[in-house]
Amino acid sequence: MRLVLGSDHAGYDLKQELVEFLRTLGHEVLDVGTNSTAPVDYPDYAEAVAGAVLDGRAERGVLICGSGVGACVAANKIPGIRAAICHDGYSAHQGVEHDDMNVLVLGSRVIAGELAKDLVRDYLRATFSGEERHVRRLAKVKAIEAHYMQSGH
Repeated sequence: MRLVLGSDHAGYDLKQELVEFLRTLGHEVLDVGTNSTAPVDYPDYAEAVAGAVLDGRAERGVLICGSGVGACVAANKIPGIRAAICHDGYSAHQGVEHDDMNVLVLGSRVIAGELAKDLVRDYLRATFSGEERHVRRLAKVKAIEAHYMQSGH
């Protein structure tokens, strides 16, 4: 799978660990930064990950900041992105199966490397179910997004 990973400075070390891990599993990984632990702003990396997913350079994204909250909020401002913080395996796969989540967000100050690897594995193994109820609900989410884009609110 083609994946994009990005993080702010707080998530840098975990991102590096996950990039290496995913490449050993045979995934094609686009690393959009940051490239050190020097302080940077998480919205820049949320936008970089989202952009790669939306323009087709990646099928899915993984985004990391200290708590996961700021990066998740920023990513979800971008139309077409469905990002969620997942610090448990159920959410990591269920978010894809039911909600067609396309960006997994992790908090590097909340979870450590081995759990992060398990979560990413769960996320990548999952596929959108296509069940009618989930398609219907996703259509409603997309309609909400479209309404607010059109109305300018």
